[in-house]
Amino acid sequence: MRSLENATPVPPRFDITADQIDAVVAEFYAVVRSHPGMGPVFAAHVTDWPAHEAKIARFWRNAILFERSYDGNPMVVHRAAGNVRSPMFDVWLGLFDSVLRRELAPETAAAWSALAHRIGRGLRMGVEDRDHPVPSLR
Repeated sequence: MRSLENATPVPPRFDITADQIDAVVAEFYAVVRSHPGMGPVFAAHVTDWPAHEAKIARFWRNAILFERSYDGNPMVVHRAAGNVRSPMFDVWLGLFDSVLRRELAPETAAAWSALAHRIGRGLRMGVEDRDHPVPSLR
């Protein structure tokens, strides 16, 4: 059995730096805060924007760079929020894609967008399951 100290590092999903991830996250939340539909949804839950942005940047660095600095469960958070609805994910992803296209090279933006859409589909399904639970057949 190999120790973690000698393990070969996992290469990133695509070519990006931690600083670029931080910049995209900061720009995305600047856009979200000013968005008439999404701003109030996030404002209902986020009281410390710098801490939230740092946590979400850790999430993306974990998902893309395979860092082990994120500790959380996005599905639980989105389901528990109460005011997050399935159609909001299209808006969220549209805003995110626009930031990616402005901030990154086209190949990097496309790769991150594909990952975000895959994660978004899972979160959307979790929110839909909360809103439309399977009926008991007993």
